Amino acid sequence: MGFNSTNSTKKLLGASKKNRGFTLLELLVVLVVVGIMLGLVSLNSIPSKQQALQGDAQRIALLLQLAREEAIVRNSQVAFEVDSERYRFYVRSNNEWKLLNDNDLFRERSYKNAPLAITIYPNLKQKELPLQIIFGREPVDKPFTLTLASGGIAVSIVADGIGHFTVE
Repeated sequence: MGFNSTNSTKKLLGASKKNRGFTLLELLVVLVVVGIMLGLVSLNSIPSKQQALQGDAQRIALLLQLAREEAIVRNSQVAFEVDSERYRFYVRSNNEWKLLNDNDLFRERSYKNAPLAITIYPNLKQKELPLQIIFGREPVDKPFTLTLASGGIAVSIVADGIGHFTVE
């Protein structure tokens, strides 16, 4: 029994035909599926106006809570001033308001989708922008609802008067 080169060559060629790889059609289907998945991921990663407004409101709610605590710690009034383009914080010192810029948290910030329509309930004595919310040294304040709106989308920050700020 000798070595038959034609039989072993046929066996090798037959085996290689079965395991020769993917067809062009299979590769194209995979590329189309991957392209669709990447398109969906990129659409979800672009923030919408609703998400940007919600993010601004969340940030403001946290900063309002910090401003309230800052007023108690400093034993001095802290004011939150808001208009249609930006918001900032002030501290009352020697009977005058000074921009609170010694802390990076309280720096002046602009909205992501300015300009915004700003309303507060119950209405303050002042009717025009900028509106001011003043936090005193006492731990209990008046409850209020601050609403930020842009293009038919509105988000409200609700203060309960005892230091809790929620976004609705």
